[in-house]
Amino acid sequence: MQLYGKMTAATKSRALEFLKFVNSSPTPYHVTKNLAEYYNSHGFQYLSEKQELSPSLLKNGKSYYVVRNQSSIVAFSIGGKWKPGNGFSIIATHTDSPTLRLKPKSKKSANGYMQIGVEQYGGGIWHSWFDRDLSLAGRVLVQEDDGRVVQRNVHIDRPLVRIPTLAIHLDRSANASFSFNMETEFAPLLGLEQELSKEEVSEDNEAHHPALLSLIASELGSDVSPKSIVDFELILGDYEKARLGGIHEEFVFSPRLDNQGMTFSASRSLINSLSENSLEDDPCIRVVASFDHEEIGSVSAQGAESNFLLSVLERLSGSMESYYSSMRSSFLISADMAHAIHPNYSSKYESTNYAELNKGTVLKINANQRYMTNAHGMAIIKRASQLSKAPIQVFVVRNDSPCGSTIGPKLAAMTGIPTLDLGNPMLSMHSCREMCGTKDFEYSVQLLSAFFQNFSDMEKHIVIDN
Repeated sequence: MQLYGKMTAATKSRALEFLKFVNSSPTPYHVTKNLAEYYNSHGFQYLSEKQELSPSLLKNGKSYYVVRNQSSIVAFSIGGKWKPGNGFSIIATHTDSPTLRLKPKSKKSANGYMQIGVEQYGGGIWHSWFDRDLSLAGRVLVQEDDGRVVQRNVHIDRPLVRIPTLAIHLDRSANASFSFNMETEFAPLLGLEQELSKEEVSEDNEAHHPALLSLIASELGSDVSPKSIVDFELILGDYEKARLGGIHEEFVFSPRLDNQGMTFSASRSLINSLSENSLEDDPCIRVVASFDHEEIGSVSAQGAESNFLLSVLERLSGSMESYYSSMRSSFLISADMAHAIHPNYSSKYESTNYAELNKGTVLKINANQRYMTNAHGMAIIKRASQLSKAPIQVFVVRNDSPCGSTIGPKLAAMTGIPTLDLGNPMLSMHSCREMCGTKDFEYSVQLLSAFFQNFSDMEKHIVIDN
């Protein structure tokens, strides 16, 4: 299928599918829940990490998924001809984005305003959070009548809080150099104390505003009271919905593109790759792993630097000897959004190796191994591009500029699996609101589907280590 060129119904449909996904995924907990439901709807079976992955449970030609912390998920489809010692074709992404998280004691007030204390998560462009309508979402641990404490996801999907800027009349230097103190000048406004009812004032809670707890409880349903809330992890997000933009709808304007954009594409490519019974003759296992906590370094029980993916691969292998053999016959793609050239700051980009919106997925290259792409990976992904007719681009950071990184180097070092870094191009990365190209979602799905469907054949014909 030739994708490059004028927008087709398929490319627009894929972008609209992404809008639905990101609009219903305000936190990693919602991302994971939506992915699990998506995999379920396509016949994947849920497996608990607590159960034994015995040969009698796992069947060739079948698909499964495992969840950890309700914020990371590994899905896999077992090839019809897979046997222990054969390889894995893996795409790894992350579910989190830079955001603001409520502090354990969030109750604040000043000059009659109700405020909430927040803590920055990741490396956001924090000035982009000012003067935006912000919603609240996350997970709440609720004690039920039988004494069990269970997780409930919540999304207060309306303009709830706002961080207003100071008027230009009171700060004439605002346009010259906008700066602020993250602790004292970055507290979101929740409401006015004068509007509180007697019950909302008299409640005995020193950690959070009783009115906020009442709102959270009401969002969770009639069976939840403020007193049954044990704890929560809540974050702020842009209330405005993701949508198509541009004169020909060639753009996507959205929060959390980094990295829900590639998490979406990876999950869709896995399902797309299963069409036409292609799994029946595959000697490999196709894997999509989506991790929490990439934006803060991945060092956690559910991050990419945990044992989550390794434990799944080891248990699928059956023995450590088979596991080690499999690692040398496997390949991993780290799929994380990439930088598109910015027309107003083109001098910040390398003059030849830059990427553009709607011109295909970007291969991210760095000689200092901040990205893992090398000639081995290039040979594989170029072949996938030829087979899918999906265009690809390359990106190299300038020598006088710092370079970001991904989960690719971590996973490559931990597993020894040859790894490549790629992602769809975007602008405003780590802003409260970002943008990318409408067509690049379908490009990446077709490219990654071709990788899954053809990796076993490509792996046989690319000889690096005998």
